[in-house]
Amino acid sequence: MNSYIGKVIGRVKEKYPYQPEFCQTVEEVLSSLDPVVDRHPEYERADLLGRMVEPERMFSFRVVWQDDQGTAHTQNGYRCQFNGAIGPYKGGIRFQKNVTPSIMKFLAFEQTFKNSLTGLSMGGGKGGADFDPSGKSDDEIMRFCQSFIQALYRYIGPDTDVPAGDMGVGGKEIGYMFGEYRRLKGNFENGTFTGKGFSYGGSLIRPEATGFGSVYYLENVLKHDGETLDGKTIACAGFGNVTWGICRKAEELGAKVITLSGPDGYVYDEGGVCGQEKIDYLAWMRLSGRNRVEDYADKFGVPFYRGEKPWGVKADIIMPSAMQNDVHMDSAKKIAANKVRYYIEVANMPTTNDALRYLMDQPDMIVAPSKAVNAGGVATSGLEMSQNSERLFWSAEEVDMQLHRIMDTIYNNSVAAAERNGLGYNLVAGANIAGFERVADAMMAQGLF
Repeated sequence: MNSYIGKVIGRVKEKYPYQPEFCQTVEEVLSSLDPVVDRHPEYERADLLGRMVEPERMFSFRVVWQDDQGTAHTQNGYRCQFNGAIGPYKGGIRFQKNVTPSIMKFLAFEQTFKNSLTGLSMGGGKGGADFDPSGKSDDEIMRFCQSFIQALYRYIGPDTDVPAGDMGVGGKEIGYMFGEYRRLKGNFENGTFTGKGFSYGGSLIRPEATGFGSVYYLENVLKHDGETLDGKTIACAGFGNVTWGICRKAEELGAKVITLSGPDGYVYDEGGVCGQEKIDYLAWMRLSGRNRVEDYADKFGVPFYRGEKPWGVKADIIMPSAMQNDVHMDSAKKIAANKVRYYIEVANMPTTNDALRYLMDQPDMIVAPSKAVNAGGVATSGLEMSQNSERLFWSAEEVDMQLHRIMDTIYNNSVAAAERNGLGYNLVAGANIAGFERVADAMMAQGLF
């Protein structure tokens, strides 16, 4: 490893011992950059990496809200504006009880490179709160969203920071936040949020875009192997918007998703999550707030495995699509034992570093990283920003066509970056390098900042 890279990774681990997710993603990204940093000694003189691993701005705030019984509650809110070298900060807002500064920082750091890969002018950011919307009434969620924006609204805007949805934040929550933002600002800056409802500036196919985009990326990987999706089986995790989108697009292209998971366990549907009834039921599960995948098993009479993860299931393609660090070494060994050819990360950092290295070392396995695979969501958010600035609405077909083009470009740029640096067909290193180079060029051009 390049000595400068090693020094920066060591500094981060020493400085942030209680932020494991952030340290993990810094190590994963920087350890791919040896050939680039070796060619640019000026990076060390300008401490480019040292600056790149520190957010430009990060702040926390309290969020006080009242439940339906009139009792007050206090939560922690965060926004990490990590890097704005190539555009306004851009990244989702996550409402989940396990939200911490470490998770916010790792997501914002990862978002910086993901956004760079899209080719659009978007910097990296992320935010959220340790608020669990499960089981809350619509009025309680509205009051929380309004309080959250009362603390945040001064620091966001179309040319400053553009939030979107993430786990626990869908169209309903975005609507409540945008409404409060509009009330406080006194104008209609609809470019401040993405993931909005179509009636007030949202883009078609945004909810399913991350899932659609991941399948478009997968198509490129299969094409490299002389294969297609037709007849393939896919093991997924989660059952939210991302997995819902994967199920829809996979079925359209002749494949089938055979597993879903939740905090309660996973289901195995040998016939596939296919057909309108099952796809519509996923939408109901997502909106019900029950957060139970067992409901799917009860509805369709398929096996449910309580407290387990689906990574021992034999499938042609593994697509972890739920949350960070979902696949540990024990799961990685099960995947390898099943001789899986395609391991396609979809959730943000779903694989621990040791498990990812283990899978990448398997001679017959192709591994693709989440920052490239799941960029379709933020790419479509970027397309929504373009529509807002031009006061236009694009058809679903137009958005889907542009999404497909962006995902093809991300794949091709990642492949080219790995090859020109002598790394062969290494999609993980290629995505890290391609995302890094654009941000690095912009930072060096703008001086010490």
